[in-house]
Amino acid sequence: MTLYARTRVFLEMIKFSHTIFALPFAFTGALLAAGGLPTVSQAGWIVCAMVGARTAAMGLNRVIDAEIDARNPRTAGRAIPAGLLGRGAVICFIVLSVLLMLFAARMLNPLCLYLSPVALGFILLYSYCKRFTALAHVVLGICLAGAPLGAWIAIRGSADLPAYLLAFAVLFWVAGFDILYALQDMEFDQAAGLHSIPAKLGVNGSLWTSRIFHLVACLFLAALYIFMHLGTFFLAGLAATCGMLLYEHHLLRGGDLSRLDAAFFNMNGYISVTLFAATLLDRVSAGGM
Repeated sequence: MTLYARTRVFLEMIKFSHTIFALPFAFTGALLAAGGLPTVSQAGWIVCAMVGARTAAMGLNRVIDAEIDARNPRTAGRAIPAGLLGRGAVICFIVLSVLLMLFAARMLNPLCLYLSPVALGFILLYSYCKRFTALAHVVLGICLAGAPLGAWIAIRGSADLPAYLLAFAVLFWVAGFDILYALQDMEFDQAAGLHSIPAKLGVNGSLWTSRIFHLVACLFLAALYIFMHLGTFFLAGLAATCGMLLYEHHLLRGGDLSRLDAAFFNMNGYISVTLFAATLLDRVSAGGM
């Protein structure tokens, strides 16, 4: 297989196109930190840091979970279990991604670089969590919460209260969503002795936990709106975000998991883009150019 073909398989394996789901939260943090538009240089290095971090995280997860994926009918077709990529090739991609992340962090500011090992530590921890704790969903939330927090630090060189409010909103949003995602593997996890909220609490308990997490996420976003005195556009984006989350949970009412399809999960991408667009309009309309 050529390097080009290997790269295509790797990008498909890590769902590289789904990076768009995480990037908007980073840019939301950057917009709020800058009070408007960040510089082209800052935006470019934030993109590089995010792409490097997410690519490394997904690649590492696929390597560490390869044996588990091979035993799970839903994931047996992934590149490593299916023999499309060797572990060595994937590890090479991971190393390159980590180097990209570290270089981008260095180009942003020293604090971003100093905190990079912390982010990498949580990325590594997440890949092992399901082996010993049902809180893997929360750890994943922490990893993604690093996007807006890191972007805020990239702009200001420090972390302030609004950055934490947005980070906690992302943490609970991602954790709540990941609980729903894990419902697909509930029976496999239980049989394999793996830990997750669905494996521990079942369908009904998982749905209620996800609902509570998403309510908390909305409350953190509301606190951000109030604390930063944001405008009508952000409020509209917040309302739309809450509405989409409500619709997600409405679809799963009564424990009907037949609606857990690609369209359902793609809705989370719409949520992140909606909140970013609302923040962009809010900051531009406020004169933050």
